[in-house]
Amino acid sequence: MTGMKRTTEKNLMVFSGRAHPVLSQQVVDLLGTPLVETVAYDFANSEIYVRFEESIRGCDAFVIQSHTAPINEWIMEHLIMVDALKRASAKRITVVMPFYGYARQDKKHRGREPISARLMADLFKTAGADRLITVDLHADQIQGFFDGPVDHLMALPILADYVRKKYGDQPLAIVSPDAGRIKVAERWSARLGGAPLAFIHKTRRTDRPNETVANRVVGDVTGRMCILVDDMIDTGGTIVKAADALMADGAAGVVIVATHAILSEPAVDRLKNSPATEVVVTNTLPVSADRHFDKLTELSIAPLVARAIREVFEDGSVTSMFDGHA
Repeated sequence: MTGMKRTTEKNLMVFSGRAHPVLSQQVVDLLGTPLVETVAYDFANSEIYVRFEESIRGCDAFVIQSHTAPINEWIMEHLIMVDALKRASAKRITVVMPFYGYARQDKKHRGREPISARLMADLFKTAGADRLITVDLHADQIQGFFDGPVDHLMALPILADYVRKKYGDQPLAIVSPDAGRIKVAERWSARLGGAPLAFIHKTRRTDRPNETVANRVVGDVTGRMCILVDDMIDTGGTIVKAADALMADGAAGVVIVATHAILSEPAVDRLKNSPATEVVVTNTLPVSADRHFDKLTELSIAPLVARAIREVFEDGSVTSMFDGHA
C-alpha cells in the first residue's frame, strides 16, 4: 500500500495593499498573473479590515505594500494582510516592501532611543512572514534584523542605465551626499565606466531631524556633470544643499538621483528651485500628481521587483541579478 502523494504544483499568488496599487499592477502585468482580489476597508474608528476573496491554502504568497504616508496606517495594513495569509494556510509568505518603513532608525545615536528598524523586522516575523524583499535599504545591516532570508534589491541598474544613455557623452563625476554612502557611489562609478568619485563632507544636527549645517566638496568636480546619488529624498534639504555646494565648486551641472521619492514638504519647492538639471527617482513610493514637477523623471522599479519575485518563486538566484552583490 502506498501513502498519499501531493500532486499539486507550486502556486504563485500576488497580493497588494492599498498604498501603491499602480506599482503592484505593473509587477503582476510583468509576471503574467492577476492580483488576488482583496476586500480592504477602514472601520469608523480607523481600524483596518482585510479579507482575500479566494482560497490561498498552500500557495507561495507575495504581498506587496509600499510604506508611504500615512506610513503607520500602511504598515499596519501590511501586517494584517500577512496575518490573514498565515491563518489561511499560505505555504510561504514573502513580504515585498519596495520602501522599508523606519529604515533610518537603524541604530541608537543617543541614549534612550529606539531601534525602530529592528522592531519592524520583528513585527513582520511575528505576523508570519517567511521572507522579505526590499529595495535600497538605508543601511545594509538592516538585513540582519530579520530572522529569515532578505532579498536586498538595488535600483542602481535601472537608474545608472538611464543616466548613461542621457549623460554618458559628458565628463561625469559620481557624488555621494555623505561619506557613509561612498560604497554605493563606487558601484555607480564601476557601472559608468570608472567616473571619478567625490563626496560631500557635512555635519548634521543631532537635536533637529532633517537638518544639516555645513557642506564641503571632497574631490574634483570642476567642469563635470555631477551625478548626486542617494537612497531617498525626504524634505530635500540635504540633497539641495549638496547640489549648491557642487555648483559653487565649479561643477558643469548636477543631476540628482534617488531610489525613494518620499518628497515631504517642502521638498518639491526646494527641488524646483535647486540648481539641479534633473531629478531622477523610481516609483518605489507613489508620487501624487500635485508633487510632479518639470525636472522630475520617474522610472519604474516594477521590472526589478517582478524578476526578484520570479527568482524566489522558481528557487533561482536573486544575487545573480546584481553581479554577486546582495
